[in-house]
Amino acid sequence: MVPTLCRDGPASHPPAVGAPGRYTHPRTARPTLEAVEGLGAFLKSRRDRVTPEQVGLRTFGTARRVPGLRREELAHLAGVSAGYYTRLEQGQAGTASAQVLDALARVLQLDRVETAHLHNLAGQPAVPRLSAPPAEEPHPRVLVLLAALGESIPALVLGRRGDVLAWNRTGHALFAEHLPFDAPSRPHGRPSVPRMFFLDPFTRDLHRNWEELARIHVAYLRLTAGRFPTDARLAELIGELTMRSDEFATMWAGGEVSDCTVGTMHLRHPTVGALSVNYQVWLQPDSPDHRLEVYTPDGPGSADALRILTQAGPDHPL
Repeated sequence: MVPTLCRDGPASHPPAVGAPGRYTHPRTARPTLEAVEGLGAFLKSRRDRVTPEQVGLRTFGTARRVPGLRREELAHLAGVSAGYYTRLEQGQAGTASAQVLDALARVLQLDRVETAHLHNLAGQPAVPRLSAPPAEEPHPRVLVLLAALGESIPALVLGRRGDVLAWNRTGHALFAEHLPFDAPSRPHGRPSVPRMFFLDPFTRDLHRNWEELARIHVAYLRLTAGRFPTDARLAELIGELTMRSDEFATMWAGGEVSDCTVGTMHLRHPTVGALSVNYQVWLQPDSPDHRLEVYTPDGPGSADALRILTQAGPDHPL
């Protein structure tokens, strides 16, 4: 068996993991669901982005008080009454039909992921009743798959809120060598990828394209919030990051929605230097809100760096 990195010594940066005592920023008031958007906020944000010209409306040079479409314009183009749409945006219309939602998505020029998010939001109660779900556990089959990947390919199993449920030693060495390898085994102290991205200096320094990846994380977190509107821990995470990170708050206010399944990370690793990896997500049929993320080298130089990282360990220091 090829030895790999597993460094449990003192961290050079304070780690940001799931346990409140390990945050890098001071804890403030307990967050609530207020930071999580509802249907009305999402519709308004998308309405503001579509200009009359984009949907074939003529404005005749008249002054407009809104950056995008007016409510009555969107309602007309979607084939519903202005009064009904206004009530829908204000959360007073009850349940909207799939046909109405699809018509609104068409006019607002939503993509597939945004349309799914619209339907998720429309299916929520006006004021979701929060509840704390049980601690997430990776399905045995995904752990078998993770083990079958071996140590030459870095891999992580992520829960719905971005908590690391499991990783192989190369995945740990690549992304979080400043944290204990067994951290994912602690349900109330697991590494939280969103918290690490916004509150952990080590993680920020590691990613050369941090801003691009941070925006993707925020957009996926918004998609997840639409899927699980009553998850109290998810609401707490969003509220926590909104209060503690100005950058997160700004990105969250942007309203982006995305399902991050493939992409490239450009890293500045403290052990092997600069490298780039391509990530892809494998969804799990047994637990569809869990994701197995696999990382492959982007180019020969990065392949060499990963090979060195895989072969390095306590008995094979670099």
